[in-house]
Amino acid sequence: MSAIVWTAAVSLAVWCWLLLGQGFFWRTDVRLPPRREPEEWPPVCVVVPARDEAAVLPASLPSLLAQDYPGRAEVFLVDDGSRDGTGELARELSARYGGLPLTVDSPGEPPEGWTGKLWAVRHGIALARARDPEFLLLTDADIAHAPDSLRSLVAAARTGDFDLVSQMARLRAESPWERLVVPAFVYFFAQLYPFRWIGRRGARTTAAAGGCVLLRADMAERARIPDAVRHAVIDDVALARAVRANGGHLWLGLADRVDSVRPYPGLGELWRMVARSAYAQLRHSPALLLGTVAGLVLVYLVPPVSVVAGAAVGSAPTCALGAVAWAVMAATYVPMLRYYRQPLWLAPLLPFTAFLYLLMTLDSAVRHYRGRGAAWKGRTYARPDAVPDEG
Repeated sequence: MSAIVWTAAVSLAVWCWLLLGQGFFWRTDVRLPPRREPEEWPPVCVVVPARDEAAVLPASLPSLLAQDYPGRAEVFLVDDGSRDGTGELARELSARYGGLPLTVDSPGEPPEGWTGKLWAVRHGIALARARDPEFLLLTDADIAHAPDSLRSLVAAARTGDFDLVSQMARLRAESPWERLVVPAFVYFFAQLYPFRWIGRRGARTTAAAGGCVLLRADMAERARIPDAVRHAVIDDVALARAVRANGGHLWLGLADRVDSVRPYPGLGELWRMVARSAYAQLRHSPALLLGTVAGLVLVYLVPPVSVVAGAAVGSAPTCALGAVAWAVMAATYVPMLRYYRQPLWLAPLLPFTAFLYLLMTLDSAVRHYRGRGAAWKGRTYARPDAVPDEG
């Protein structure tokens, strides 16, 4: 057998393993676990870090203020140095819509060694602790919640005795580029962090989705959240690892009625979203980068290339192996497309989307080695090896 036949066979074998051995990552039925409402609802504080979010706040903040929560709850929006009137708009929306009490405050610029978001979260948690909550809901300013979101999260945490309950918000997928890239983003995330594995006690696989994290307040204090992860660009995964390291019980799954309202209409916006953190996800390791590129090529690019190459040289085995691997790949992507209410003809295009992610990852590494770090909303964060350790 030629090298190309062997390569196609290995790619198919990898897909067979991914289909059955990677926590059934491709299934989209991991939703909030069974839950029962408590007799007495615990107090909850909602912490919303916000920087230049005036464009999305009218579609998200009213949904938090309108939460149908039977217990005591209030919202703390922390304005992280916004230049577009985010704080003032938040107060106007609170006055207009009413609902849960809203406090708007600002901690000022973050000190060296902190990302702006985590500095804002730290300030919000400090404000919330004065209310002695049992739970903290950490949610982004672009996330809209259904009216029963908070009560469902608390009921799930109480019923399952979870220290952290996180939902992967349904991202916007309306523009052509969003339809092509966004469902794949969640698909790749689930492949890397299978949701079924995360919910097991003592599991090594650990992650959270930063847009919606319900966290026990005593666990946040025990795990030193967010101080322990103060310079993390991928703060949600770092937070989850800190909770797990302190014996926490975690759950992560897809959301039914928690949605991101942030638009990414063009490829440029999506590219920057991925490139700012992709290399950080690989721990800034050249070896992991090379392994990731090789893996993406073998898993996602070899199948279609094998079909084309096999047809070109008249190799039926190469063509057949590539076609089967491509079919398995597309089939595993169908549930995510259905979850995002997208046409199923996008499934065979997954290799092209994976190629885009490969380029985004390489661009992320180039930015890192040029000393630009992670840039977001007017801030550029230092490379981790340039950040002083406070101990």
